Amino acid sequence: MFLRGLTSLVAPVQRSTIMSAQIPTKFDQFFKKVDELKPEFIDVVAQAVAIPAVSSDESLRPQVVKKAHFLVSQLESLGFTDIQLKPLGLQPPPVTDPKLELPPVVLSRYGSDPKKKTVLVYGHYDVQPASIEDGWDTEPFTLVVDEEKGQLRGRGATDDTGPLTGWLHVVRAHREAGIEFPVNLITCFEGMEESGSLGLEELIAKEATEYFKDVDAVCISDNYWLGTRKPVLTYGLRGCNYYQTIVEGPKADLHSGVFGGIIAEPMIDLVKVMGTLVDSDGKIQVKGIDEMVAPVTSKEHEIYEEIDFSLDELNNASGSNTALYTKKEDILMHRWRYPSLSLHGVEGAFSAQGAKTVIPAKVMGKFSIRTVPDMDSEKLTKLVIDHCDKEFAKLNSPNKCKTELIHDGAYWASDPHNAQFSAASKATELVYGVKPDLTREGGSIPITVTFQDELKTSVLLLPMGRGDDGAHSINEKLDISNFINGIKLMGAYLHYYAESKEN
Repeated sequence: MFLRGLTSLVAPVQRSTIMSAQIPTKFDQFFKKVDELKPEFIDVVAQAVAIPAVSSDESLRPQVVKKAHFLVSQLESLGFTDIQLKPLGLQPPPVTDPKLELPPVVLSRYGSDPKKKTVLVYGHYDVQPASIEDGWDTEPFTLVVDEEKGQLRGRGATDDTGPLTGWLHVVRAHREAGIEFPVNLITCFEGMEESGSLGLEELIAKEATEYFKDVDAVCISDNYWLGTRKPVLTYGLRGCNYYQTIVEGPKADLHSGVFGGIIAEPMIDLVKVMGTLVDSDGKIQVKGIDEMVAPVTSKEHEIYEEIDFSLDELNNASGSNTALYTKKEDILMHRWRYPSLSLHGVEGAFSAQGAKTVIPAKVMGKFSIRTVPDMDSEKLTKLVIDHCDKEFAKLNSPNKCKTELIHDGAYWASDPHNAQFSAASKATELVYGVKPDLTREGGSIPITVTFQDELKTSVLLLPMGRGDDGAHSINEKLDISNFINGIKLMGAYLHYYAESKEN
């Protein structure tokens, strides 16, 4: 009992090594092989990170494609079959090159035993832009293996190159340890996730009855622990409806010294309308939204009570003491479980340095609502538009006002106690020695819903990295312990899921 507590609090990432004597033989062999191959696994990550696969930069599109071919070579060396580079066609505007091809999706299979379950693993091989001029300590596309700090640093280390290659390492460790692979594995690796996953939804819909027809479960490792101490399993994501309110009046921008006080200014109207959407306590003021939110059950509330999180962690993450809530449960529920409305900016207004005295002729206010079960996007949009129209009408302004939806992405929620999550929970306890926290995320991964709806199956979010990895930021890192234990976790999850009696 003392050992369990000490391991959990001081070094949970070493649990699998300390308690190896209690690990079943097949896992022991697999875990030992993962440890043995650690340098070679890190070398694969280094080779992949060295390819600047920035999907948002048209000039680097050949590099994104190069990384896809790198993955193909890795898959071939591991014995994957039916490897296909699925074309997605031309990238839609806006683009500089109208003939720019979208990078291919890498599909492959490992095993085709009809007696085994089939698991599809998703990952993305493209990355965010990065340059040492951004403030990186080292070249972002040269992986730094910092044994002293126990970190791998480089663009894509945690998002998502490290986790993606982790699935390949699971296969290699099984092969070299002589252990039968527990499931049939299908890969779906895309190269446009950081640029909106263009073309992927259509591919999934098309392949649902073709390449993906026998898939029993989908696993995604493209998110992170809530904090830095305790592993998690993620069973929910908020959706996102993004809106703009447009107010226009004069035909052109005007001088405030000439026209100020004698015309109706669009910016003033916009500020007044946007000011009615949400109050300073974060409470959404659009009537009818609260009634759409599914009530929190007592069983669900218990999940939040058990999660390892504190107000200090929120303050550290935001770099301030501006939290609206002090209780852990209130913070997490308003981060994951309840909708939120955020004001993002104004297009068309003066925003540069200086003191320009312009009256903008047309301004567009941007705001979004993070959606949760059971909010209906179409109904929500009607409520938002009606609210803005009514508030603008109260102004009796001669200007014109229009509110519109720019895009929406559905929320996602799964059963955290189904076969997939139960298997992943057992695997987490085996590797880390603690039960994982069951978490949601405040952000969106729209492709999760697409997999669930099109393949009619469950999706598990199984994170490898920690909450402080700095994905999308400078000096992005992945703790080496998380990388190695993450590979062990992936493999153990596949074994436990294979043994479950339900899909």
